[in-house]
Amino acid sequence: MGIYEELQARGLIAQVTDEPEIRELINNGGARFYIGFDPTADSLHVGHFMALCLMKRLQMAGNKPIVLVGGGTGHIGDPSGRSDMRKMMTTEMIRYNCDCFRKQMERFIDFGEDKAIMVNNADWLLKLNYVELLREVGAQFSVNNMLRAECYKQRMEKGLSFLEFNYMIMQAYDFYYLHNEYGCNMQFGGDDQWSNMLAGTELIRKKTGDDAYAMTITLLLNSEGKKMGKTANGAVWLDPNKTSPFEFYQYWRNVSDADVMKCLRMLTFLSLEEIAAMEAWDDSRINEKKDILAYELTALVHGREEADKARQVSLSLFAGIGDDSRMPGTTLPASEVPEEGIGAIALLVRCGLASSNGEARRLIQQGGVSFNGEKVTAIDAVVTVDSLREGVKIKKGKKVYHKARLAE
Repeated sequence: MGIYEELQARGLIAQVTDEPEIRELINNGGARFYIGFDPTADSLHVGHFMALCLMKRLQMAGNKPIVLVGGGTGHIGDPSGRSDMRKMMTTEMIRYNCDCFRKQMERFIDFGEDKAIMVNNADWLLKLNYVELLREVGAQFSVNNMLRAECYKQRMEKGLSFLEFNYMIMQAYDFYYLHNEYGCNMQFGGDDQWSNMLAGTELIRKKTGDDAYAMTITLLLNSEGKKMGKTANGAVWLDPNKTSPFEFYQYWRNVSDADVMKCLRMLTFLSLEEIAAMEAWDDSRINEKKDILAYELTALVHGREEADKARQVSLSLFAGIGDDSRMPGTTLPASEVPEEGIGAIALLVRCGLASSNGEARRLIQQGGVSFNGEKVTAIDAVVTVDSLREGVKIKKGKKVYHKARLAE
């Protein structure tokens, strides 16, 4: 089985421009391909995870990745999948975020001579002369065709800024530039990028006469059709300082039963034979599947040592064994805790488990909070100083654990 057939079997391929040519290219290690990442934050998140895994799979099959960080396109903002315009970032913020991406990507991609390279489109986009761009590139685009693109359609009712309207042209120019400078012959991206990617293949064909190809990756959706990688507190980040290895592990440990096998196929590097065997397991082993999924993905992002620790913490919470010392927690200075103790509502807010006193109150009233295994039933409950010295294990809902302790 070639890598193309494996990607198909894992359910990763959404759309392709020229299937026979793409199949031959990547199966024979002939693809010099790129995937773009706009630096909208100082960390990659689960939304980027599938693209990183795809790069890794293709590199392992002998293809050459070009990682493109959007230091230039980040000044515009991709309108795809957006109902409003993205917040504009400063040049300094964009540069800082690009630097953060490099460190995280090195865990997935093998950079070096004749291996993967990383480029920043700020190096060419920020130097472009506007009139020259209009003459060289703008003349190749039909506004009528651009407005029919899915990435623009959903913005037309609320209004599409001319700034964002240029995003497709910038992305197409990236592909054209990489083709000329690095021999790039393929672009991969999320399925919501299809129109932008086609624009790039067309620009290359019109300007050079060469063939270039595009393939989109299936979006990671749950069984309800919603994008995965979001929690009540926001995105699931790959940066351990934003989403701890334990929290990352727990996110995957708690995916719905209907999504487990799909995630194992699309995201892990377990063989298709292993996954097929797991699919035949009895339903009573669903938690075992979830544990394997959580462990494999945590090991990919944070390493085996952190995955082992996260598994141990999980065991301590759900099975009453193991070590809970690495559970996410908050240390309260003694100056913040009155002699009579701290109220349950205040503690929930202080630990970041509720955004306001009102939310904390509702959580308690709905029976969604436990301290050290005992449900909190009174909104005026108080946690004593002695309890905090020992450490208070807080459970919010069914899946969120946190430990509050007093500073020594």
